[in-house]
Amino acid sequence: MRHDSYPAAYLAEILHSAKTVAILGASVDNRRPSHWITGFLLGKGYRVFPVNPKYAGQTMLGQPVYARLIDIPVDIDIVDVFRRADQFGAVVEEVLRLPELPTAIWGQLGVRDDEAASRAEAAGVRVVMDRALVSEYPLVYELQHASRPRSAA
Repeated sequence: MRHDSYPAAYLAEILHSAKTVAILGASVDNRRPSHWITGFLLGKGYRVFPVNPKYAGQTMLGQPVYARLIDIPVDIDIVDVFRRADQFGAVVEEVLRLPELPTAIWGQLGVRDDEAASRAEAAGVRVVMDRALVSEYPLVYELQHASRPRSAA
């Protein structure tokens, strides 16, 4: 898949079908975007699993922080990546070693590595790169309400 742009339906399906999200590179610092996104996703009803070896064993917004993806006790639907672009390849390798693969790997703004994305896609994992998940969330609302008939005024 080319990663210069994504069809709205592709993004909406990933976000709408997901129930569990790992925030890789999560920070307990409430000034960091990974912290905000964790709170946003919790507020939308997702089960969120912060991952960062630096904070493992602590809690973040009431959620335990895990050292590695493999430490999370449930299957993950989306791995949301808050790491530098030069680390995306290693993230993909970590994801591909999981016993159950997630539906998608989502690289936040500035996170892009087409070669790593190709490896994930070859294994059946969808990939989104260089996109802010929170900015795409309105697509879920549109998907949920698109088939509802309008009420008469």
